[in-house]
Amino acid sequence: MAEEKIPFTPISTIGEFKLIDKITKDFEINNTSTIKAVGDDAAVICTDRHQVITTDMLVEGMHFDLSYTPLKHLGYKAVVVNLSDVYAMNAYPKQILVSIALSNRFSIEAVEEIYKGIKLACDHYKVDLVGGDTVASPKGMTISITAIGETTKDKLTYRNTAKEGDLIVVTGDLGGAYIGLQLLEREKKIFIENPGVKTDLEGHNYTVGRQLKPEARKDIIELLDKLNIVPTSMIDISDGLSSEVRHLCIDSYVGAVVHEEFVPIANETYNTALKFGMDPITCALSGGEDYELLFTIRPEDEDKFKNHPDFSIIGEILDFNLGVKLHTKGDNYHDLISLGWDNTKS
Repeated sequence: MAEEKIPFTPISTIGEFKLIDKITKDFEINNTSTIKAVGDDAAVICTDRHQVITTDMLVEGMHFDLSYTPLKHLGYKAVVVNLSDVYAMNAYPKQILVSIALSNRFSIEAVEEIYKGIKLACDHYKVDLVGGDTVASPKGMTISITAIGETTKDKLTYRNTAKEGDLIVVTGDLGGAYIGLQLLEREKKIFIENPGVKTDLEGHNYTVGRQLKPEARKDIIELLDKLNIVPTSMIDISDGLSSEVRHLCIDSYVGAVVHEEFVPIANETYNTALKFGMDPITCALSGGEDYELLFTIRPEDEDKFKNHPDFSIIGEILDFNLGVKLHTKGDNYHDLISLGWDNTKS
């Protein structure tokens, strides 16, 4: 499952500054708020809106496995996971800073592949690369990205503002990234035991794609704006639905009920989970890295969501003393337990 061999030119042959010039020369400016991007001691940004700033770090062996993760996909995903946090604030990302620590087993060509993925993400989401750093590391690779977004004060959405009576909404479908990870880990194990065996991921493009090349829900933020809806609270689903619902409830000091029958799961995710002997709803509740949005709305906004394929109303916000519950298809109520997302392999 190893990535196709590419030429290996040691970074030491050109040094840090020439490497930065080489990997950033094709990036273009997309936003008028970017006054100065890469090329000086610091970037310059000018805006009259509220700024949203977030950062995330991906560590080799903890958050990604290069035995099945193409470097270009890694660069793309590293950007997306940060942009998703900006969208979860009902804001639009405008700039990113990228810092990478690399051991000497990585070449100039490897860094270029990562930055090809970063550029694809920047082009797709219309964000500007405005700075960062590239340093040597004694072991492996670490990527740290800071994303800067903006919005107006009246559009900002937090985790701690859900109210009793609000409806709980999720976008897209859940559990796909977790199933994609199981498939990749299975193929890795087979490859290690039998290097001559061909990788078999046929029929699993969707779930594998959800793991290797996720997308942030920019379209949802645009749609909410078009529908004239400001969610009462919002968070992105990076650690699993159960975990994120509990985050909203704890921060907002409310309870909730999630109805199992309304939790969206794609057919490929559902059927593959069964083949692995796993409960599909468990994958949706406790899996992670779907990067969908979980938010709450006022009941009077419900009609605006009816029959819309991107939204699923899955529950309601309750009084804090009622706890956080899962209403099963068998008409039972259980505590919605956050098992967490084991991202040590993703």
